Amino acid sequence: MQGYYGGLYASNFNRFGKMYRVMIQSDPLSRKNLESLKNIKVRNRSGEMAPISQFISIDKVYGPDIISRFNLYTSMKVMVAPASGYTSGQALTALAEVANQSLPAGYTYELGGMAREEAQSSGSATGLIFILCFVFVYLLLSAQYESYILPLAVLLSVPFGLLGSFLFVNGVSAIGNISMLKMILGTMSNNIYMQIALIMLMGLLAKNAILIVEFALDRRKMGMSITWAAVLGAGARLRPILMTSLAMVVGLLPLMFAFGVGAHGNRTLGTASIGGMLVGMMCQIFIVPVLFVIFQYLQEKVKPMEWEDIDNTDAVTEIEQYAK
Repeated sequence: MQGYYGGLYASNFNRFGKMYRVMIQSDPLSRKNLESLKNIKVRNRSGEMAPISQFISIDKVYGPDIISRFNLYTSMKVMVAPASGYTSGQALTALAEVANQSLPAGYTYELGGMAREEAQSSGSATGLIFILCFVFVYLLLSAQYESYILPLAVLLSVPFGLLGSFLFVNGVSAIGNISMLKMILGTMSNNIYMQIALIMLMGLLAKNAILIVEFALDRRKMGMSITWAAVLGAGARLRPILMTSLAMVVGLLPLMFAFGVGAHGNRTLGTASIGGMLVGMMCQIFIVPVLFVIFQYLQEKVKPMEWEDIDNTDAVTEIEQYAK
C-alpha cells in the first residue's frame, strides 16, 4: 500500500549520460478517494489474489499525521518561549506548575534541548559553582595578602559587575521586542550561556580589583595614609584597567551581534559579558578604593601595619601630583 499510494524508490537507470531514479506509484485517478482502496488486492495464504476489503474495514478517524515517541511513550512536542520580562527559568517553573495542575492522570512532561540542559545545570549545581569560585578566590587572596579581611575588598566589588550582566541582558531583551531590532538582537534570558558569562566575569572583575588593591597596599606600606593609598592606587591602575576592559568589550562585540547557527547562545554570552565588563569597570574604579579604606582600617586594628620603604620620596611626589 505504501508503494501504491505513497510511492517507492525502486531502481536507477542511465540515459544520455545522466542517472535517473525509478519511482513506482499508482495512477493519480486510482488513488484519489477512499473507494480506490477496494481495488487493491493482496495475496492470501493459498496464493490467490483477494480484495483487501475482505480483510479490513474502513472508518474515518481524526489524528496526527505523524506519531512521535519519547522513551517508547507516545509524545507531542511543544515549543515554548518566555514572554518579555521573564527569564527562561521562570518560564520552566510556570510550565511545571501548569503541568502539575492541568495534566490528567497518566500524562507527564519532559524537557528537551537547551531547556533540559538549563534545568539540569540550574539550582544547587549552579549555586555550588558560584560558591566554590568565591571560596577559591578568597583563599588565594588570603594567602597573597596574608589577611582574611582585605580579600573582601576584592570580592565585594565583583557583584556590581554581575549586576551589569543582568541589566544588559534584560535591557537588550526589552529593546529586542521592537520589530525593527528584533531580527538583529533577538530575545535573551538567563540561560546556561549567561551563567558561563557570569563565571568568566568573576575572574575578570576580580583581576581589576586586585590591581587596585595591590597598588594601594604598596603605597600604604610606604607610609601613605589609607585614604591616599586607595586614591593613588586607583589612579595608577586606571589606564591599564580601562585599556584591558575596553579591549575585551570590543573583542566580544562579534558575539553580541552573531548570526547563523548557535547565534542565540553567542548573543547571550556576548551581551552578558559586555554588560558585566562595562558596569564592573565603571563601578570598581570608585567602589574598590572605598572598600580598601574600610577593610584595610579593620585589618590594621587586628594586626598593625608593617612599614616598608618609608623613606621613598616617590610617595611625596605622587601625592603632590594628585593634590594640585
